Parts: sequence; C-alpha cells; structure tokens
Amino acid sequence: MFARDGKFLVVLALVLTTGLHWAALQSVAWTTMLVKNLCTQSFTVAVSDTFDGRHPCPLCTAIAKGKQSEQKSAAVSPVLKMEFPPVASQLVLHPPTTFTESTAVDSFAESLSARPPLPPPRAALV
Repeated sequence: MFARDGKFLVVLALVLTTGLHWAALQSVAWTTMLVKNLCTQSFTVAVSDTFDGRHPCPLCTAIAKGKQSEQKSAAVSPVLKMEFPPVASQLVLHPPTTFTESTAVDSFAESLSARPPLPPPRAALV
C-alpha cells in the first residue's frame, strides 16, 4: 500500500513540475468551449472559434493568468551560487610518526571453504 502511494506521489510531483496540469486544464477548457460552440455554430466555425485565441472562455483566461504568475515567481527566485572557502595553494601531507603492520583475517574466504550441510535445511520452506 505504501509503495503504491509513494509511486502516486512521485507521478503527481512530476506532473506538477513539468506543467502537465496546465495542459490538462486547457484540454478541459477547449473541450467545453467546443461543445458549447457546436450547439450554436457549424463544425468548422466552432473549431475555429475554439482554437483561434480571440474568443477565450473564463477558464482559458484563468489558465493564462496562472501560467503567467507561475513564470513570474520562477523568474523572481534568486539563483544560489555555491561558494567554497579559499584553499591553500600547496597541500602538504605528513606521514604518521609510528607505523605498525597488522595482519588481516579474511573470514569471508574461510567461510567459502566450509561445505554446506547435507541434506539442505528445510525449515525455511515450511
């Protein structure tokens, strides 16, 4: 259930960041306008009036205002620059004063040489 909700939230975030919600609203507005125009006009005139941009419906004007306000807020946001502290011109590494070699034990390699139990355990299958 959580995985499905997470996937839904990711898709919703992608839709909102790409502006697909404006396209969906504009499609609804055009469909509504076309149906309304078909009731009073011929097909070619209704299609022309719907998509010419000179006869916007209230939903079309609201969508245009929403797009403009979204673009203005994106343009106003300041660009953050990453500033790094000044670095010394020459980097000097100092070795440790004492050095002792330690022996490494490879327990993984030792476990590979052990034989599996026969017959294989069946407790996990029950």
